[in-house]
Amino acid sequence: MGEHNHNAKKIGWTILLNIVITLAEYIGGIFSGSLALLSDAGHNLSDVISLILGYFGEKISGSKASKRHSFGFKRTEIFTALINALSLWAIAIFIVIEGIKRLSSNDNISVGLMLGIALIGLFGNLFSILILNKDKDHNLNMKAAYLHLFYDTVSSVAVIISGIIIYYTNFIILDVIISFFIALMIIYSGFSILKRCIHIFMQGVPEGIDFEDVFKKIGRTKGIKSAHNLHIWSINSNESFLSCHICTDNKKKDSDNIIKSVNTMLKKDFGIEHTTIQIENNNMCKDGMVCCK
Repeated sequence: MGEHNHNAKKIGWTILLNIVITLAEYIGGIFSGSLALLSDAGHNLSDVISLILGYFGEKISGSKASKRHSFGFKRTEIFTALINALSLWAIAIFIVIEGIKRLSSNDNISVGLMLGIALIGLFGNLFSILILNKDKDHNLNMKAAYLHLFYDTVSSVAVIISGIIIYYTNFIILDVIISFFIALMIIYSGFSILKRCIHIFMQGVPEGIDFEDVFKKIGRTKGIKSAHNLHIWSINSNESFLSCHICTDNKKKDSDNIIKSVNTMLKKDFGIEHTTIQIENNNMCKDGMVCCK
């Protein structure tokens, strides 16, 4: 619960900062006539939506388990990360549509205003990613929010570079080209999050855990004859679960000690702490069950 509140507090600060950036870039984009700046404002708007979802996701994820929700609400982290990834794609499509419209127009751009607002966005996003940087690798929801901000920082740099080039060359079409570049970055940043969210929802084996290696190490544990019906999955980005049936090599073996040995190995070698292990003297599942080979 404490970790989720800590994450939520950090996200709260970045929400306030990005609301200011979004308003500044949108107003600046309107008055300067820069589609790239408006695109960056749109990306920042997706950041704000992402961060708000992430904030509530962290708050809800920390809720205690109940009789109705025995796992608590830990999967909320993945749900909000999935929405964030899809919102990135929606913003990217909007930018591409606006860019295509702008290709046929000859609107002038106020480069000075464009550069000034882009610099505000750049420094604001740099500060935001520094706030979230420490926790991005331990929580998928935080990583989704971090990626929003990271790519928005990159797009701010792109807007500044394009502004400088337009100032010296009057190559206004570069503004649209940069917008398309930002859209491609947004699509790319959403894909990795979307892929991992779907993998978790489908109860796939967590990243970084080798299913065959787990199976072999369980089988090599002292007192175990064989293992079957092994399942490994996760409900969020950092908590892995395992269930398995184990056949002992001797009817008189102490099942408690065998389970303790397996759990110790799983925690040490794979970071798996949530397990359900069934001890069998004979393979009760051999008839009609799908077992590990």
